[in-house]
Amino acid sequence: MKRSLPNNPRKILIRSTNWIGDAVMTTPAVRTIRENFPDSEISILVLPWVSDIFRFSPRIDTIITYDKKGRHQGLAGKWRLARELRAQNFDCAILLQNAFEAALIATLARIPCRGGYTTDARGLLLSHGVRKNADIHKKHQVYYYQEMVQGLGLQTGDNALELCIPHSLQQTTREQLSSATSGSIEATPLIGFNPGAAYGPAKRWPAQKYSDLAHIICSNSDAYIAVFGTAADNEAAQCIKQNVPDPSKVLDYTGKTNLVEAMALIEQCNVFVTNDSGLMHVAAALKVPLAAIFGSTDHIATGPFSDNSIIIRKPLPCSPCKRTHCPEKHFRCLQQITTEEVFTAVTNLLHAQGYHHA
Repeated sequence: MKRSLPNNPRKILIRSTNWIGDAVMTTPAVRTIRENFPDSEISILVLPWVSDIFRFSPRIDTIITYDKKGRHQGLAGKWRLARELRAQNFDCAILLQNAFEAALIATLARIPCRGGYTTDARGLLLSHGVRKNADIHKKHQVYYYQEMVQGLGLQTGDNALELCIPHSLQQTTREQLSSATSGSIEATPLIGFNPGAAYGPAKRWPAQKYSDLAHIICSNSDAYIAVFGTAADNEAAQCIKQNVPDPSKVLDYTGKTNLVEAMALIEQCNVFVTNDSGLMHVAAALKVPLAAIFGSTDHIATGPFSDNSIIIRKPLPCSPCKRTHCPEKHFRCLQQITTEEVFTAVTNLLHAQGYHHA
């Protein structure tokens, strides 16, 4: 028999997922929790790099950082975190993260009501366990989290993704882009490139193909290209910049922004060309038109949750293998995607907005 959560918990702790894309896909479930408990104080436990997803969310009262590489490192760190959480006297923990560790920390923190999926052999640590439906992996991951909170007795609402960016930062970002383009950004499209993916090379369309795409775009239009990613993507950005007729048309933001700054910049893009990555889900949540390139991963479960996206993939017998590295070392699923077909997708997305030259 299913056990529902208490009606009016005073303090709720949500355990976030650990990756940016997964965290974005939990935002409908986080909104569901808030709508079911409008008067509760809701905190969310996050790893540092995920915090900006919820920093300005009206659904969350407090962000608690799980400093896994610092003060909460190792077994002693987990004990320290559990003591810190215990001191806050949470009535209820809702574990969106599936790992055993999430249930263990909530148990050590003596949170009396602990709800989540009974995955990873953690059923005994949960006071309110939810069994996964057998066919859940055939659906988008947004439903995976929504069905979990529904299994805890909550009434689910809208499934739309949700990200919040302060108005002041939006204004500053528009001014920054206007300055970087000498004011011409108002009349010409801005196309975002996201050549990286933390998961591994089996998600990354080759940087040279992004470079060739940039050359085609900049040779056929006045568009600007904004390149996003971490410092690890600097080399890809330079490759892109060196292959266009006018390098000033490429704005390199790799390793130069925090997450919320990148979110504000992505929001200004007319099209976002991206690998399957956290920033792809950010763009989907911000309703930016997407050309999403898929290699080893599952476009049904983790594709962009968006009505304005074109997924580009090659349905090979071995895909989706969901591996970080191609076991055959040839990455055919990515290599067979041509710059021309991605350029066509970009052109179609721009045409839908009234731009007649890609």
